[in-house]
Amino acid sequence: MVENIVETDVLVVGGGLAGCFAAIKAKGQGVDVILVDKGYVSMTGESPFAGDTVVFNPEWGHNLDAWLDQVSTLGEYVNNREWNEIVFKESYARYQDLDLWGVQFLKEDGEPVHSLHPLGSPLVSETVHWDPLNKKPLFPVVLRRQVVKSGVKIMDRLMVTDLLKQNGKVVGAIGIPMESYDVYVFKAKATVICAGGDGFKPLGYPSHENTGDSHAMAYRVGVEITGKEFVSPSGGGEPWPPNYQRHTHTTYNHTPSISPGDWRNRKVINVEGDEVPRPDVAKSRKKQAWHGWLDAHFEVHAGRGPLFRVDLKGRRSPVRGPGAYGSMHGHATDGICPINTKCATSVPGLYAAGDSLGTVFVGAAYSGFGFATAYASVSGARAGVGAAEYALQTEKPTVSEEELARAKKIVHVPAERKGGFSPRWVTQILQNILTPYFIMYIKHGQRLQTALEQVEYLRDHLVPKLYAKDSHELRLTHETKNMVLNSEMRLRASLFRTESRGNHYREDYPRRIDPAWLAWVMLKEEHGEMKLWKEPIPKEWWPDLSKSYEEIYPVRFPGE
Repeated sequence: MVENIVETDVLVVGGGLAGCFAAIKAKGQGVDVILVDKGYVSMTGESPFAGDTVVFNPEWGHNLDAWLDQVSTLGEYVNNREWNEIVFKESYARYQDLDLWGVQFLKEDGEPVHSLHPLGSPLVSETVHWDPLNKKPLFPVVLRRQVVKSGVKIMDRLMVTDLLKQNGKVVGAIGIPMESYDVYVFKAKATVICAGGDGFKPLGYPSHENTGDSHAMAYRVGVEITGKEFVSPSGGGEPWPPNYQRHTHTTYNHTPSISPGDWRNRKVINVEGDEVPRPDVAKSRKKQAWHGWLDAHFEVHAGRGPLFRVDLKGRRSPVRGPGAYGSMHGHATDGICPINTKCATSVPGLYAAGDSLGTVFVGAAYSGFGFATAYASVSGARAGVGAAEYALQTEKPTVSEEELARAKKIVHVPAERKGGFSPRWVTQILQNILTPYFIMYIKHGQRLQTALEQVEYLRDHLVPKLYAKDSHELRLTHETKNMVLNSEMRLRASLFRTESRGNHYREDYPRRIDPAWLAWVMLKEEHGEMKLWKEPIPKEWWPDLSKSYEEIYPVRFPGE
C-alpha cells in the first residue's frame, strides 16, 4: 500500500453533468480544482444516457408562473418552488454554456428545435423546449474536453469512500484506486459531492455505479437527507426478446411502463387477454402526476400479469417499465439537504449538486424528460461557485492523525480479513429483499417493516464482516455498505410517510393527507441512530385547501 497525499482548494467527487459543471465553474473563480470519479469523467452515472434538457426562456413565450404551477401539480405540492424558479431562470445560461463548449443540440436554421413536453405542457397551448444532448455524437467527449480545457485536474477510476471531518468541518476525503490497494488522502478547503443517486445494481439498467455513495458519505458526517420515500418508476429488469411470454417472477417485477404513450393508438392487455382500463391521460397530463404505472402494477398484483401492448395490427409486445432500479433511485428529488441556494450543507466545507442534492426539486413525481439535466447543470454550477467562494476565504485544512487513522482503517479492513461475506453475495441478498414490486412500488407498512428488519440484519451482521479478495472487491465492499445504508433510508422514510403522494404509494394509506403531509421527510444520524422528522412546506406553496379533495387531486390512487 502506498499513501498518496493530494492537496487542492476544491475537490469535486463525481464526474457526470453536475460534477463537470461544478469543476469548471469553480475553476473559473481562480482556485485549484480536482475532479475525481470512480469511473471515467463525463461517462459516469446517468449523464451519458441524458437525451434532453428542458430550457426556460421568456423570449420563447414561456410563462414562469405556469411552469411553477405545472411542477407543483405534477409533484403533488411537495416540490421546492424556490429551487424550481432558480433552475428555470438559469437553465438558459447553462444551455448557452453547453452550446458554446461544442455540445451539438438538435437545431433547424441555427435555432434549437422545440417539442411538446412528453408529460404535458405547462400551458395547454404552450410548448416546452427540450433537446437531445446525446443524440448528436460526442456529448460526453465534448464535456470532458471542456473540463480539461478549463485547467481542472481529472483523476479517473478512483473511488472516494469517506469524507474527512475536522473540528466540525469537512476538510477533504479518502479514496482508493480501482487497480491497487493504495490510498489517496485528499485535503481540500471545500468538497462538492456530485456522485449521483442511489441504486442497487439491478439487471437491465446500465448505470450500475450509482450506489448511493454520496448520500451515504454525507449521512455519516451528520448531514440531513430528504426525499427518500419517493421512488423513480424508471425502466429496469432483464432485457426481453420480442417473443418473451414466460410467466415468471422476473416478469412480474418489471411491468408495467411509465409512459402514457403505451396507450396511444394501442391497447394494453393482461395475460388473460382482457384489456387493462385506459387511464385518463388527458386529465393527468394537465393536472397531476400520471399513475398509470401503478394502476398496471395492480393488474399484476391481482395475478393477471404479465401485461402486453397490442398495436393496431394486433402485434403484441411485453410492457416493460418500472423495475428494481427505480425503486431505489430518484430524479432531482432525494438526497443531501442544502442550507442555502449555493448548495452548501449544514456541515461547513461540504457542498452537493445533481442527484446528490436533495432539494425535492420535482416533488413527489418526476416532471418529465429534461428536468434532471437542467437541475444537474444549474445546481452543479451553483455548487462550484459556492465552494470556490468558501475556499477563497478558508485557510489550508489540517487533518489530525487520529482522523486519518480512522478513515484508513475503514478503507482497508475488508482487505485485511481472511474471510467473511462476499460483497457480491450480500448485494444479491439486498436485491432479493427490495426488487419485488410489492416492497417499494406497492408499499404496505407490514411489508416495509419486514424488509427493514432484513436490511438491518445485513447492516449489523453481514456488512461489518465483508471481505475483499482483491482491489476490485475492495471497491465492491464499500458500494455494498452504501447500498445497504441507502436501503435503510428508503424503507424508514417510506414507513414514516403514512399517506400516498406522487410516486410514494402506501396500500394501507391510499390517500393524500393535507395539510399534515404537506411536508418533507428529513433524516440524519444522531448518536448512532437514524432520526426522522417532518419539515413543513411553506404555506404559500400549498394547494388551495378550500377546494375539494377531488378538485385538488383529480387522479385517484388504487384503493381510494
